Amino acid sequence: MAVERGRLRFFATAIGETAPRWSDLNAARAAGHPDLPAPPTFLFGLELESFDFFGELEAAGVDIAKILHGGQRFDHLLPVHAGDEISFEGEVTGVESKRGGALTFITRRTRAFRGDDVVAVLTNTLVVTA
Repeated sequence: MAVERGRLRFFATAIGETAPRWSDLNAARAAGHPDLPAPPTFLFGLELESFDFFGELEAAGVDIAKILHGGQRFDHLLPVHAGDEISFEGEVTGVESKRGGALTFITRRTRAFRGDDVVAVLTNTLVVTA
């Protein structure tokens, strides 16, 4: 997935980020970046576009209408900038039932790569209600 300047600018605006380094190339470079940097949560949206996770859940029999957001964690190892090509490798790392089966927690861990380098590890937990 390509990290594009226009998308980074749009994302920064959408999350209310007003610091110039997120949307102005000259300000980003003055702050020591080679190009516009990706805001910390940007990779989550990019990951969602890289594969059909909800389609996989539906194929496994999960009713998408019963999914709640349970949490997210972002571990950034290297900065990501406009012009980078990012790939994702994810896996379900946990499925846990609670409240007598009324809630099922599904945890997915995804590594984001630039070439061979891991730039971030994203952890997402979904809650499926009965």
